[in-house]
Amino acid sequence: MPRRKQARRTTVRDIRTILRLTHEEGLSVREIAERLKIGKSSVSTYLLRAREAGLSWPLPVGADEDAKLERRLFGRAGRPPRDLSEPDWALVVRELKRKGVTLTLLWQEYRANHPDGYGFTWFCEQVAAFRQRTSVAFRNRHAAGAVMQTDYAGPTVPVIDPATGVIHPAQIFVAVLGASNLTFAHASSSQQLPDLIDGQVRALTFYGGVTKAIVCDNLKSGVAKALWFEPTLTATFAAMAEHYDTTILPTRSRKPRDKGRVEGAVLIVERWILARLRNRTFFSLAALNTAIAELLEELNNRTMRHVGKSRRELFEEIERAALKPLPAVPFEYAEWKSAKVHPDYHVEVDKTFYSVPHRLIGCTLQVRLTHRVVEIFHDHQRVASHVRRSQRSGHVTVNDHMPKAHQRYANTTPANLIGRATQIGPNAAILVERMMRDRPHPEQGYRSAMGILSLAPRYGSQRLDAACERALTINAISYSSVASILKSGLDRERPQAEHAAPTPAHTNIRGRSYYQ
Repeated sequence: MPRRKQARRTTVRDIRTILRLTHEEGLSVREIAERLKIGKSSVSTYLLRAREAGLSWPLPVGADEDAKLERRLFGRAGRPPRDLSEPDWALVVRELKRKGVTLTLLWQEYRANHPDGYGFTWFCEQVAAFRQRTSVAFRNRHAAGAVMQTDYAGPTVPVIDPATGVIHPAQIFVAVLGASNLTFAHASSSQQLPDLIDGQVRALTFYGGVTKAIVCDNLKSGVAKALWFEPTLTATFAAMAEHYDTTILPTRSRKPRDKGRVEGAVLIVERWILARLRNRTFFSLAALNTAIAELLEELNNRTMRHVGKSRRELFEEIERAALKPLPAVPFEYAEWKSAKVHPDYHVEVDKTFYSVPHRLIGCTLQVRLTHRVVEIFHDHQRVASHVRRSQRSGHVTVNDHMPKAHQRYANTTPANLIGRATQIGPNAAILVERMMRDRPHPEQGYRSAMGILSLAPRYGSQRLDAACERALTINAISYSSVASILKSGLDRERPQAEHAAPTPAHTNIRGRSYYQ
């Protein structure tokens, strides 16, 4: 590090001049420093020492008066020797980052090694100068349509629930375009992912176009892993960026200069909008956003002093044409979850079970949830889609997702079984109906009824219906009886009571006619 140039040595005569210019001419410290070509801190130090020593103007003049003056100001005759060694400023700045370390402590340690070294004021000035030299700011001049920066304001706005009187703090989302500074603000109930996505979508709709990139803060709701070189976004945030064909660029933590435009916009929104709303009472987010929109319109139409144009005029002139068009439909918020397929080929989503193809049993699938639809993906291919149930219970099953054996039982209901039996014949329909009606629960007759239906391919519908007629005549209401009649060929014989009036055999065990 190059050595600091030594300042001009201040003499006792200069001190006399400082006191004279102060008391006689009434000059300020800055004016005295400029006239004598010495530092302002030196002028202030000598004036302070003179006050502490009780000196008054005019000072006595004589051969020994200068020596007496120096002794009164500095405590001993002659100027004390100065150790011009400088500390390692890079090390000093690094030490300041450690908890509990202060400039006073570091200066005391420096003076312990260099008793005749520089004073505390000079030490602080050199630390500040070193920081300024090594912390060079980059002024990023964004091209039109290049970037939209977003952030949340620090202050919140209280919103009172009229039903309960509970106060909810509303978060203020702020967005700004890099080239024109056109500003957008919107109040939401939180900074969680649904509200973050809603704010981004509303901002793009407000601008009427899409920028090449969106620079945002490192909110945990939107950024899963905050790496500077390769940040990982949450699935929903990434899907939103893909929908609008833009790039999400999270900033570094505790680096406000990475999004300097929106930092300034947040400050303006706080002063121009939130400060004006501080004495108003709001009972809903809608009322708050209406008030914000009115003040926002004034802000964007207000002429900027250093530019000579308003934000809206600048936007229409240089940035609107540079934005990419919005997609045909706005982004629909959706959550992404992982779910493993259960042995019954269903996945559990929000306490409800939705079916997938049975071949995916045991696989981990990705589930996309919207307010209306549940979409399920495997290897980036959609394998199932269901209407989302409002009630958090039950199963939603598609027959095509079942194995063939399960599909045969999928539509097993009394009406379905009777309908299939009717296609065989009227006697088969009556027999199947009695099989389910004569049992305490219809489900207990499902298996017997399906057994009856399974005989049709082997014996034909005509023989099966005749066998069912004979079983009804002898009141043998079971699968085994019908199968025995078919095997023995009794279905080919005409029953003796064929032309007789109905007998008690045509009534069920509870005495109710099966025709009723």
